[in-house]
Amino acid sequence: FSAAIVITEQPVSVSVPVGYSFTLRCRAEGRTSLQYQWFCQQQSVCRQIPGATNQDLPITAQQTQLYTCRINDLYKNAVFSDWVKVEVHQCVARGLPPRLWRGEPVIVLNPTEQRVEVGKPLQLQCAAMGVPAPSYQWYRNGNLLEDQKKKKLWITHAKVSDSGTYLCCASNSHGEHWTNAVDIHIGGATWPPSEHLQLCCLVFPLATGKIALLVGNNRYQHHPNLMAPVTDVFELSLLLEQLGFQVVSLLD
Repeated sequence: FSAAIVITEQPVSVSVPVGYSFTLRCRAEGRTSLQYQWFCQQQSVCRQIPGATNQDLPITAQQTQLYTCRINDLYKNAVFSDWVKVEVHQCVARGLPPRLWRGEPVIVLNPTEQRVEVGKPLQLQCAAMGVPAPSYQWYRNGNLLEDQKKKKLWITHAKVSDSGTYLCCASNSHGEHWTNAVDIHIGGATWPPSEHLQLCCLVFPLATGKIALLVGNNRYQHHPNLMAPVTDVFELSLLLEQLGFQVVSLLD
C-alpha cells in the first residue's frame, strides 16, 4: 500500500541578499488532483500565506523566515514538505554577489584572528550566500574538523592544542568558496600590567624576609571544581601571617 500523497521534489533552503528574487518549488503526486498551500514562520509564529496556492512560491527576500508547503488531495489526505530556511543578509558589500551570480557560494563574513586563554570558549564565525544554502566545513592546519560543520565554530573550553590556522569551506551544488585563513592563539592567562606591578612591589622589597605565595585554583582544565580553595587560601594566609610571613594570595 503506497502513501496517498508522495512529495517528489522538496523545497530547498537558500541564503541570499536582501531584495533578491527567487522561487521555492514543491512537487507531489497523488491519486487525485492535489492542492498546495504555503506557510511561513518567523519568531515562532506560523501563518498561512494568502494566495500562495501554487506549486511554486515566488519570493523577494526581505527577512529571514522558514517556509513549508501543505499538500492535500480530495480525500482529505494531507502532507507537509520539509521546513526550509530563507536566510536573508541585510548588509552585503558592494559587488556581492557578482552581477552574473548563479547561486554559487559567496563569502560575506570571514572569521577573525583571536587570542584566547586556556579553558575559555573559542568561537569563530563565517557566513556565505548560496542557492541552495551552502553547507560548511571547518579546518585547522589543513585538517578537517569532523564535528565543526556549522557557520559558527564553537569550542567550549579551549586547549593549547586548539591553536593553529583556521578556515572554513562553504559549498553547494554550484561549487565551493573558502574563507580567509586566520591564526588562533590559545595560551595561559597573562598578568594585567597593574596586577603585575603590585605583585613585584609586594614580593621584591621583602625578599630578605619570610614570604609565602599562596595560589588558590578553583577551575582546573581536567579536574572537577574543588570544594573550597578560596576559603583554604584565606585561612592559611591568616595562619602564616601569625607565624611572621608576608603573604601574597592569588586566586584562579
